[in-house]
Amino acid sequence: MKKITSFGPIFIIIAAILWSLDGLLRRSLFSLPPATVVFYEHVLGLIVLLPFFTSNTIQELKCLTKKEWIIVGILGLFSGALGTIFYTAALAKVNFIQFSVVVLLQQLQPIWAIGMAAILLKEKITKHYLFWAILAIIASYFVTFKDLRIQVTFGNNTLIAAGFALLAGMMWGSTTSFSKIILKKTSHITATFLRFTSAPIFAFLIILILGQSGSLLKVTGFQWITLGVITLSTGLVAQLIYYFGLKKTSAKVSAICELMFPASAVAIDFFYFHTMFSFTQILGTIVVLFSIYKVTTLKK
Repeated sequence: MKKITSFGPIFIIIAAILWSLDGLLRRSLFSLPPATVVFYEHVLGLIVLLPFFTSNTIQELKCLTKKEWIIVGILGLFSGALGTIFYTAALAKVNFIQFSVVVLLQQLQPIWAIGMAAILLKEKITKHYLFWAILAIIASYFVTFKDLRIQVTFGNNTLIAAGFALLAGMMWGSTTSFSKIILKKTSHITATFLRFTSAPIFAFLIILILGQSGSLLKVTGFQWITLGVITLSTGLVAQLIYYFGLKKTSAKVSAICELMFPASAVAIDFFYFHTMFSFTQILGTIVVLFSIYKVTTLKK
C-alpha cells in the first residue's frame, strides 16, 4: 500500500475541518459589516501571536526581499482582507446558510489554486493528478448539496451572494501559491504573523472607505466572545495549522485536501441541525476521501 509521503496533508485536512465550523460561528456577527468582523478577528489573532514574536522572527523578516514583501501585501489584501470580507458578505446575503450557492461557487477555489500552482510555482500537473483532482471537485458538490439541490430562494440576494462567493474563491485559491513562496523563507508562525499584521490594515482602510467606522464601537459582549472563539478555532489557530501543513505540502495537493471542508460541514449539519444524509452525500464523501488519499500518495 502506498503511504502519504508527508504529514503536511493531514494538517491541511485538520484546518479544513476547523473552517467548516466558520459558518456557524459567524451567525451571531450578522449585525456587523464584514470588514469590521475581518478587522477584529485579525487584530485579536495578532494579539495572541505577539508573544511568539522572537529574535528568530526578526531574522526571518530581514531575509525577505522587496518582491516577497509585495507578496505579503498581496496576501494581506486579497487572502486576509478581501477574501474573508467577500465570503462573510456572501453568507450574510443568504442568511448564513452553509449549503447554498455561496458554497457552490466558493468550491471553485481548488481550480484557481491548481492553476496558480502550475503558473507561479511550476508544479507539474500530471494526468493522474488531474483525474483525481477533477473527481474530488465533482464529488464535493455531491457532498455539499443534498440530492444535488441548491438553495436559491433568496431572490436578487442569491445573485449578489454568488458574485461575492466567486470572488472569495478566486482570492483564496489564487493566493495559496503566494503563501508557499513566503513559507519557503519563513516558519509557519512568521508567515501567519505577516498575514495577521497586514490583513487588518487593509480591512481598516476598507472600513474607512465604506464609511463604516461607527461599527467598530458597536460590537456587543456576546459578539466579542464569538470573535474570541473564531480566533482560537477557525481563525488564527486554523491558519497556523494550515500554514504548518502547507509548508510541507505542494499547493496542488493542498488544494484537494481542502475539499475536506464540505465533507466536514455536512457532518456538522447532521450533528448540529439533525439533518439526515442522502445517498448522494454519502457517495460523494467516500469519493472525496478516496480522491484526497490518491492525490496525497502520487509520486509527482
